[in-house]
Amino acid sequence: MRLFLALLLMGLPAAAQDFTTLKGHGGPIMGLSMGVDGRLASASFDNSVGLWDGARPQWIEGHEAAVVAVETGLAPAVLSGGDDFRVLFWQPGADAAVEVTRHQGKVADLALSPGGEVIASAGWDGAIRLSRQTGDGYTSTELTGHRSNVTDVGFAPDGTLYSASSDGTLRVWEGADLRPRILVKHGFGINEMVVTEGWIAYGAVDGGTRVVERATGRQIADFTLDRRPILALAHHPETQQIAVGDGHGYIMMIDTARWAITRDFRAARHGPVWALAFSPDGETIYAGGLDDAIYAWPVALLDAFEPGIDGERSFLRDAATMSNGERQFMRKCSICHALEAGPSRKAGPTLHGVFGRRAGQVAGYSYSDTLTGSEIVWDGDTINALFDEGPDHYIPGSKMPMQVIAGAGDRADLIAFLKQATAEE
Repeated sequence: MRLFLALLLMGLPAAAQDFTTLKGHGGPIMGLSMGVDGRLASASFDNSVGLWDGARPQWIEGHEAAVVAVETGLAPAVLSGGDDFRVLFWQPGADAAVEVTRHQGKVADLALSPGGEVIASAGWDGAIRLSRQTGDGYTSTELTGHRSNVTDVGFAPDGTLYSASSDGTLRVWEGADLRPRILVKHGFGINEMVVTEGWIAYGAVDGGTRVVERATGRQIADFTLDRRPILALAHHPETQQIAVGDGHGYIMMIDTARWAITRDFRAARHGPVWALAFSPDGETIYAGGLDDAIYAWPVALLDAFEPGIDGERSFLRDAATMSNGERQFMRKCSICHALEAGPSRKAGPTLHGVFGRRAGQVAGYSYSDTLTGSEIVWDGDTINALFDEGPDHYIPGSKMPMQVIAGAGDRADLIAFLKQATAEE
């Protein structure tokens, strides 16, 4: 902090690492939520949720694919939703997370009713599921009406439910039977929204960043800039701030008292800002993107900082600097798998020593039942078949995402690279 103050007094920009960097995840940060207990929860591509009390996280496991959404309104409990189509509830002291509901597509967002009795989840199956606890489990009802993926859900303070979709509409669900009414027709997919007592702010694929009256949909303000898509919104009611994260790596700060942009900060050198959350006092903004880390900056001093999220993933390296086999690995495998020995927080197990190893045998990794009981031994033939057919066909039921390498030469180059890069010394 002394270094930061010295740089500030000298008029020089400070690096984000001079303030707060939370490290530990093994994949990009997809979602953030600040609990009323002051603990930050993070959702990551590494299939896990991190619960941060200072710089050391508590890891919450249970998802079988990337975790995209996290909700801490029931703190110290945590809700999470992921690419495995599931919504999970985690309670401190419990042996394992409890499944709340399951969509027919990825879970994009979660929201709690004002009293916390209802959990709303938005799914890429085009549905909203409303879940309530009944005894030791949950019962869910499904709402349909959107014509494409539901991307966000939110409750107003009076309990009214709103939803956004890639069909370009923002809808309100009214009456005892919760019938949908289109409040906004944006034309392009709406990714994010914030719902308050009097207004709704939303961000869209085309960069549209607008505020409308909650009751009528009439536009109050338009903060659209020449950046797209809008990927994250966070609201801090007490300090009357909205933070907007976009695909170009910027965080725009909006004062809702004056409906004015107060700061426009480049948070990422490369890649998007996928997740945002305010500290409880609203003085700090937390952000996540392509890096395996969460960054935080003081809102009042944002202009003094250089971009902190580097975004230089291995799969984005210049193709000319790699052999074809390494390029195939970087683009198809590197975000989930390490090549080095030892534990890894990536979504998949390390590939070190993979040749000649039976599938499902890396200690400490939670495999699907399909791979745990598999008789597959990894060698040139089985790896070739895996990427020729795709994991979903070659090993149905595994956690491995759909990845196909169509060219036989590309598969051969990948296998040759892996033989050399994963060999045990």
